[in-house]
Amino acid sequence: MKKLIILLITVMMILTACAPKQSGPAKAELPAGRAYADGKEIYFVHTEASDPGVADKLTAMMKSPVLLVPSLANVPAESLANVYVFTNGLAGSGPFGFQPDVFDNPPGTDGYSPLRRLNVITWLDENKARELKSASEVLDAQTAGELTIEQPGVVINMPFVLWDGGMR
Repeated sequence: MKKLIILLITVMMILTACAPKQSGPAKAELPAGRAYADGKEIYFVHTEASDPGVADKLTAMMKSPVLLVPSLANVPAESLANVYVFTNGLAGSGPFGFQPDVFDNPPGTDGYSPLRRLNVITWLDENKARELKSASEVLDAQTAGELTIEQPGVVINMPFVLWDGGMR
């Protein structure tokens, strides 16, 4: 019996040594969120946030860690793009359970940055809420007095992974 165990251990060691090694870089999967930019569907990931509550909310929502990086809040405004997040209106996949987020400045446009200034949208009359798919539609609705935009000073790293004209 002792010889059989030694033989099995030896065979396992040989098989482990002969097993193919992974070549190239390791691959990791991150859950992507769906949103809109310039009227088109895009996909993005959340990797870091400057606020602990936002990092926790996004971690729970995506079931993937969003790291807390308070220093992101110190990034100069000219280095930030915007993300618009809805607190009411049409039900959807956004972090508050309403319509998907809306991004300005997708990759390939002036002002693109994966670092996004959080803009919190509230419809003044939820009965008039409609799905908005571009930053210009959001700003037009604000100008028309249909919604408010609050900027709580939170920055989130949200790089695009799939968009019109580009991918990963």
